[in-house]
Amino acid sequence: MNKKKKPFLGMPAPLGYVPGLGRGATGFTTRSDIGPARDANDPVDDRHAPPGKRTVGDQMKKNQAADDDDEDLNDTNYDEFNGYAGSLFSSGPYEKDDEEADAIYAALDKRMDERRKERREQREKEEIEKYRMERPKIQQQFSDLKRKLAEVTEEEWLSIPEVGDARNKRQRNPRYEKLTPVPDSFFAKHLQTGENHTSVDPRQTQFGGLNTPYPGGLNTPYPGGMTPGLMTPGTGELDMRKIGQARNTLMDMRLSQVSDSVSGQTVVDPKGYLTDLNSMIPTHGGDINDIKKARLLLKSVRETNPHHPPAWIASARLEEVTGKLQVARNLIMKGTEMCPKSEDVWLEAARLQPGDTAKAVVAQAVRHLPQSVRIYIRAAELETDIRAKKRVLRKALEHVPNSVRLWKAAVELEEPEDARIMLSRAVECCPTSVELWLALARLETYENARKVLNKARENIPTDRHIWITAAKLEEANGNTQMVEKIIDRAITSLRANGVEINREQWIQDAEECDRAGSVATCQAVMRAVIGIGIEEEDRKHTWMEDADSVFPSKKSVWLRAAYFEKNHGTRESLEALLQRAVAHCPKAEVLWLMGAKSKWLAGDVPAARSILALAFQANPNSEEIWLAAVKLESENDEYERARRLLAKARSSAPTARVFMKSVKLEWVQDNIRAAQDLCEEALRHYEDFPKLWMMKGQIEEQKEMMEKAREAYNQGLKKCPHSTPLWLLLSRLEEKIGQLTRARAILEKSRLKNPKNPGLWLESVRLEYRAGLKNIANTLMAKALQECPNSGILWSEAIFLEARPQRRTKSVDALKKCEHDPHVLLAVAKLFWSQRKITKAREWFHRTVKIDSDLGDAWAFFYKFELQHGTEEQQEEVRKRCESAEPRHGELWCAVSKDIANWQKKIGDILRLVAGRIKNTF
Repeated sequence: MNKKKKPFLGMPAPLGYVPGLGRGATGFTTRSDIGPARDANDPVDDRHAPPGKRTVGDQMKKNQAADDDDEDLNDTNYDEFNGYAGSLFSSGPYEKDDEEADAIYAALDKRMDERRKERREQREKEEIEKYRMERPKIQQQFSDLKRKLAEVTEEEWLSIPEVGDARNKRQRNPRYEKLTPVPDSFFAKHLQTGENHTSVDPRQTQFGGLNTPYPGGLNTPYPGGMTPGLMTPGTGELDMRKIGQARNTLMDMRLSQVSDSVSGQTVVDPKGYLTDLNSMIPTHGGDINDIKKARLLLKSVRETNPHHPPAWIASARLEEVTGKLQVARNLIMKGTEMCPKSEDVWLEAARLQPGDTAKAVVAQAVRHLPQSVRIYIRAAELETDIRAKKRVLRKALEHVPNSVRLWKAAVELEEPEDARIMLSRAVECCPTSVELWLALARLETYENARKVLNKARENIPTDRHIWITAAKLEEANGNTQMVEKIIDRAITSLRANGVEINREQWIQDAEECDRAGSVATCQAVMRAVIGIGIEEEDRKHTWMEDADSVFPSKKSVWLRAAYFEKNHGTRESLEALLQRAVAHCPKAEVLWLMGAKSKWLAGDVPAARSILALAFQANPNSEEIWLAAVKLESENDEYERARRLLAKARSSAPTARVFMKSVKLEWVQDNIRAAQDLCEEALRHYEDFPKLWMMKGQIEEQKEMMEKAREAYNQGLKKCPHSTPLWLLLSRLEEKIGQLTRARAILEKSRLKNPKNPGLWLESVRLEYRAGLKNIANTLMAKALQECPNSGILWSEAIFLEARPQRRTKSVDALKKCEHDPHVLLAVAKLFWSQRKITKAREWFHRTVKIDSDLGDAWAFFYKFELQHGTEEQQEEVRKRCESAEPRHGELWCAVSKDIANWQKKIGDILRLVAGRIKNTF
């Protein structure tokens, strides 16, 4: 069937059909419309008509016969494949032969259809099944739910609420704002008129621009839409095509921004994004129009001044950036013809050409510029064989023998013996090069090296490195008594030659000597220059090594020196320094304590006791020294001596900390009654000390006396309402006994009394999370971050409250807010750990413990990480670093270290216990 043929064409009209009646187009016809009525026997108007056509009846019969014979050959009845609809021979007789032929064709069609029927039906069935799988009906999607309806009881069915529209009337019936775009012809017409208006449209005063719905920037709420150029009267020039292009460009930018956005936050990794940008090779450096303008401009420069090398280089680089490398090569080679004396053009040509061609270019450049060092260096770089490199550099030295750069490149390729020979020739050609002299001295024997350095001093009397090298040479060969003489002569000689002695440079040289193992040279340099350019009032800050002779009674100087020895020296040197320190600063408690601790760690307990006894004499009522003595005795299981010391301390120096240590000592010895009595006595004197209330409540908790524990915490909060740990202990007590509502109320009350407290917000979030109310936890976290936007501990918790795909984005936001917070850095390290990015996780763990070495949780996670993914050496290194750092803070760390059962554990043991409690559930 012809698809293009309308089904009603060629069909007779139905009975009673009146054209136009359905749309009301009815009328009447008069005789003037159809002409006068004529009889069939009336003659026609043509008086010369042939026979048979002279009457009206003859003409009507002729026209009727013609209409019957004509076929419908109209274009609407034609199909490109089937031709004209119907049969062109329909007017001929339909005989028996035609009927037989039609029957044969019909049989053939039926047979062919039966042959392919099964395969066609199978294919159609598969296509339908595939379509149903990809686009199932709604009833198929809910079929499993319909089956489950059989399990619904009648009570459950009746309890289902009625469906209703809970929205208000305005939401149910929104009235959308209708905007009608203004056609471009409107702007063109009014621009061409060039009329000046004396009145201002109030919408212009409100919006400051054109109030049109165009998204291309005209509907802006800030002034600028009426700037000259768009609405200048009388110009009549407005390029509508450019406005359309700008509108499309802005729409593309908005779509790109939407595609790169998740929940209003960008998903671009700032660091990885910049790395990807650096790794991409752009096809062009800017807009196409800008490139065309640049190309035309550079072409003009080349034609105006063809002997200007930068024009050729810029043109070649422009083509290289746009991806037309061959055009760039052709341009730069033409530039070498026009500027044969420019080494920059030759070097650019060598860079753009491939290997062998580049060598030919460099060879041609050498012929034009035989004195160019850079071209020789480039020629050597292009060679892959070492012997070829040597040959090129030696040829270069024949033409340019006074180039230090060429000599250094040539010497680096030689063996030590050949290098020594070349350097002896090099210092003859370049006698003012310090580097060549020093390199030659390093390769010579001791006697020859001294001669070389003497010659170097004669040729270059103003360089300090030659003198320092001579001092290091003498020290390396055992002549340490000569070192100080050489340095003193160096200072005198350099001053005589007009050289200013820069103290910072000499100190840097001394540090390099120390790192190289030349300690005597380092000391000689420091003694020579330490007083140069130093004012009297600045000596305290600059002479830390000379504390004994210059500032013997300054505690800060001795303390810094002690820390320096502790980190970089030996235990013996530290103890010797501390002995001198306490002799000059006997009132400095920290120096006494460092000395006692050093002896204790070395296992010399009697020496530690004697140091503390001397400290008592110098500081009779010092709380720190009393507590240090108690710790020393308790750590060595001398509990009775510790009790006696604490009793003396309570009588001579009664402080809250002394009472707290007394209670703890009895508590850990399981003397609960004595501990409670001491706690009550302490609270009578120091009721505003929150740790005593905490200990009282925890002792009651340990005895399963929950009511008394609650009463202790409540009394403590009345006296210490700003103590965060007290609020947390009370809340956890209520949660422990199942009073979740009361725990929540306590935390809300604590936040009212202590606003902007991250610890209380964090506990509130975790309380809801532990109760299984994750939505409420997320809501509380959002409020917490609004109140404490720079809290690292809240951001670190927020990262792992998110689903896994959103954690990376959250970590980027956290780093923006708290870049140097250890909790955030630890969370990022754990995030990389969970993603199995071992190297990055280790790097972030190192960064965390470096920023805050006192955070025990960071050390514990780091140690757990190394236990799973590190070697034994790495695990041991983390343990040693943790022991030297002696961390004291951290939620997990304090939970273990302050546990009564672990009171005698060392740092390493606590580290293992905390790491053992950590589960990889993040």
